[in-house]
Amino acid sequence: MFEQVKEILARQLRVSPDRVTLDAQIKKDLGADSVDILQLLMRLEDDYGIVIPDQELAKFETVGDVVAFLDSIKQ
Repeated sequence: MFEQVKEILARQLRVSPDRVTLDAQIKKDLGADSVDILQLLMRLEDDYGIVIPDQELAKFETVGDVVAFLDSIKQ
């Protein structure tokens, strides 16, 4: 799951995949803004056929948070 999220974030945010780690903060370390976060949300929902509730989205601070959420709903 991490590799898929890493690829999406690196492409969307135009950053080196090496910068996308589980501990990387999406806004601070990867430079995402609110529009980037919204685009990430839509992409994940489309790719995985899911709906991410707003209260969950608010918890996404690190790449690891996103991966953990996706892992938890795919079980």
